[in-house]
Amino acid sequence: MENRVKLKFAPIVHFRNPRQWRREPTRLYHDIIESIVMAEELGYDAVYITEHHFTDDDWAPSPLILLSAIAMRTKRIRLGTFVGLLPFYHPVRLAEDGAVLDILSGGRYEFGFGLGYRPEEFMGYGMVMKSRSRRADEMLEIIRRLWEGETVTFKGKYFQCEKAKLTPRPVQQPRPPMYIGGFAPNAVRRAAQMGDGLLSGEPESVRIYLEELKKLGKDPSQAILANGPAWQYVSNDPEKAWNEIAPYVIHAIECYSVWMLNWNTPPLYPPVKNKEELKKTGLLTVLTPEEAIKSIREYAQAMHTTTLTFIMNEAACPPAVMREHMELFSAKVMPAFR
Repeated sequence: MENRVKLKFAPIVHFRNPRQWRREPTRLYHDIIESIVMAEELGYDAVYITEHHFTDDDWAPSPLILLSAIAMRTKRIRLGTFVGLLPFYHPVRLAEDGAVLDILSGGRYEFGFGLGYRPEEFMGYGMVMKSRSRRADEMLEIIRRLWEGETVTFKGKYFQCEKAKLTPRPVQQPRPPMYIGGFAPNAVRRAAQMGDGLLSGEPESVRIYLEELKKLGKDPSQAILANGPAWQYVSNDPEKAWNEIAPYVIHAIECYSVWMLNWNTPPLYPPVKNKEELKKTGLLTVLTPEEAIKSIREYAQAMHTTTLTFIMNEAACPPAVMREHMELFSAKVMPAFR
């Protein structure tokens, strides 16, 4: 008998507007929010949005504002960032904004964050990139203490505050969950030490995270891990759907491959110029519901997944293209993991 895998499901939503498919921005934002309302109606558990700055395709830089708008259009689905970029905020301001979002949503906010990796973003904010880890440690302490109701006096290298007390406080007690994203070893260890869960789809990251939990005396069986094959979809006609979705995935992979040239490590994704090259990578898969159930079960067991994620509208892929996947996945795949 197969091991029973229980999962929550959370599409990752991008607010992007690439030049080759450019749409009027207000209409684009409203259409994407309508697709999130549909996701709630279909039974998805959470929706996560992303953050970047100074990009050619208008990647939305203000996730908490977007989540506030989404909160007012939804009632049940949980709302988070996967990931928000922590260095570009002041911790007291971020704690206040997060508390207001938690109130607007009735206690549905999930604080997911990473440290960023694009030099252009740090340059645009006039910040030194190498300080991001130490800044993050200070920020996390301040935010956690404020959300938990402390009056905070803090004198760090990067942040100082005197008798700061958060009013109003978040709905969720003692605070909204804090999830840390990333796959660098230090980021993963920070997730185990200071967060409530890990946002990462890298096997080595998961291994390090679970080992670090053990070292800290925490129970790895209670670990919260949100991950998933980024571009895996379902269709009754997989070949047709693959060809419809492929151009948007190619655009995304090209962005990532260029951005990650700044790193000293090999890029996470290889450059991909056309459908033939994309097919060779295996990064985009479109399966029947039956194939997807088998694939997800194997993936979730290997990755200790608690929330399965996938990118719902890569590079502003139109909602009409993704509708079959969203509906078929909720009707035929999700029930196998409830």
